[in-house]
Amino acid sequence: MSSAARHLWVVGSSRAARRSPIAATGPDVSASCHARLRGPYSGVVEVLQAIVPQAYRQWPELVDRHRVELLNTVPELALHIGPAPDTLVATTPHEERTRFFGLHYIRAMSQGVITFLLEHARRGRHTGPITVVLDDLQAAEPTAQEFVGILLRRADPRYLRVVVGSTGEPLPPELATALATHANRLAGPEHAPDPVAGPDHDRLVRSFVESDGSSDDPAELAAYQAADPRVRARLHDARAEALAPGADQGLLLGALPYHRERGSDPAGAGRAALRAALEVCVAAGYSAATVDFGLRGRALCDPDADREDYCHFTAKAASAMISLDRLTECVELLRELRRRYPLPRVQMTSAYALAMVYTRFLVPADHDTALELANAARAIAALEPDPVEAVFFQVYQDNGLALIETHRGNLQRAFDLVDAGLRRLDREVPTSRYVVHRSQLLHNRARTLIALGRLDEAYADLTLLIGWDPYYVEYHTDRGNVSRRRGDLAAALADYDRAVAVGAPFPEVFYNRADLLAQLGRYDEALADLDYLLEMEPEFLEGRVSRANLHLEQGRPDAALVDSRTGLVSDPGDPRLWCLTGLAEQELGAVDRARAAYDQALAVDPSYAMAAVNRAVLAYELGDPAGAAEDLTAALAVLGEDPDVLGNRGIAYTDLGRYGEALADFDRALAVPGADHTELRRQRDRCVAAADRAALTATLS
Repeated sequence: MSSAARHLWVVGSSRAARRSPIAATGPDVSASCHARLRGPYSGVVEVLQAIVPQAYRQWPELVDRHRVELLNTVPELALHIGPAPDTLVATTPHEERTRFFGLHYIRAMSQGVITFLLEHARRGRHTGPITVVLDDLQAAEPTAQEFVGILLRRADPRYLRVVVGSTGEPLPPELATALATHANRLAGPEHAPDPVAGPDHDRLVRSFVESDGSSDDPAELAAYQAADPRVRARLHDARAEALAPGADQGLLLGALPYHRERGSDPAGAGRAALRAALEVCVAAGYSAATVDFGLRGRALCDPDADREDYCHFTAKAASAMISLDRLTECVELLRELRRRYPLPRVQMTSAYALAMVYTRFLVPADHDTALELANAARAIAALEPDPVEAVFFQVYQDNGLALIETHRGNLQRAFDLVDAGLRRLDREVPTSRYVVHRSQLLHNRARTLIALGRLDEAYADLTLLIGWDPYYVEYHTDRGNVSRRRGDLAAALADYDRAVAVGAPFPEVFYNRADLLAQLGRYDEALADLDYLLEMEPEFLEGRVSRANLHLEQGRPDAALVDSRTGLVSDPGDPRLWCLTGLAEQELGAVDRARAAYDQALAVDPSYAMAAVNRAVLAYELGDPAGAAEDLTAALAVLGEDPDVLGNRGIAYTDLGRYGEALADFDRALAVPGADHTELRRQRDRCVAAADRAALTATLS
């Protein structure tokens, strides 16, 4: 690929060093991703604000298709494209929200926005590639860094060229890999910093503050650091006051809390700005930003005088740490709250949160400790004096207990807890209250019913949920899965289609739909879904395995081999990928490599029967029926009475002259429901004929 067909990574110690080479690219849109400016999606916000309004005028159906993702990322775009569809969460009072999102949700939103940008660029390709500059990646929030890493990997620079600017500081692995793989690196010319001039000192300080703390000009930074703290505070106050009127979400998550923290009232206005930002991030699912605001907010609290805020900042930061895999810190924060405050609600909520960590996230899980904590939380919930709150708290804790019982294998007990909770809410709490939690309980009941095999009841619950909240993707996916298990493939496909239409592109939805489309014989559509899935998430293992299988079934062993080898780079211990490699090599005539791949599959998992079966087929084709019989015997030890494997071993035994054993295998296979009687009887007759010939030959001899 030529340099013109690659993205560009401009590296320089400062914006000044990067300015000239970036300008030479002739950018269509240029933005800084510095987190202090607009929070998690700094830079991305500006790009979408520049592109989406015009795109809506040209191709409204394209924007409509990605409305959910675009408005989730930049809510203010509603002024140009109209509002997002209502959801239960969006219309529920903040204090009653019990459903929260995390990294998986935000990543899917980013993928949808990127799909929009790529399609937009392709539609305008006759005018040349769109060049987008995203600078200051070293100072970006992890959400924006992840977004840019995905964009670099997915964007074809012939249509959408990405120019990234950063210092030489280390970047997150996904972004660093994308830059190394898909971008040419260009070092910007370094400039000697200008000395700090005395008469310009005040101007330099003001310039730094008005950059919202994003300036990397050494003179401005030095002047700011040397300035009188009272002067700095006044400048921050003034900047906050200038930004506050009509501030959009980006400013609420970026510049405003930055200035309020450093103004004249950090413990008052600063803490309030951080709490407002925290609430937005918790609701949106910005986990890294939630941790950041939570820790910054708690640092401004007096644990005794500001007890409520201190608990709130701490608890929200701890919860968000879970999806960042910072479990040790999460547990320590929650335990600190339990040590510090002998208050019922603090003890209840922190015990519940710890119980969920122990049962859901720790490896290995500790369900017994989780149960002890959850029982304590449930007992405290019963002490709540407010009658409505008491019911809600008790039902909420019972829902947590139900999850633990599910993990302990007590499905009926889990069902009873959730079902009783739903009925109690219906009896004792006004139907307008805690609607989101009712939906979660109903969803959990449906899932427990699925696990119990009570599919018709689960289907009814999921149908009710879809009526309540038709834009929640999981309900459609789960009902599609139930319909498939009930044998109603048309209904399943309709639900998967709806799941794709109403939400962000979650990989699991496309995987499920592709699997069903392949079952229906709609191979091209299945392949299209898997292609899109793996474009978004190349390391989605199940999608990689499915596409390799589909390529093999459709007579494309070379493509299957590419998929299996690609999968093995990240998952070398997966026997399915080794087995698929063997099948592809065998189809391509590379029998030695095929055998080696089967050997490796069995080396990583000796119980993986399909590798033994396929190695047996290869051995038989190479004239080694004894080796084939040995592998088939090993496979049967795992699979049990499999008629195909029994039949194949019978064929191998026939070739070896072990006719009695062969006939026994054919008879066992014929006794298995669903066996291919025609082929088995043909092979049995062949065995009988061979045995008769052998007996005649022996007699004549």
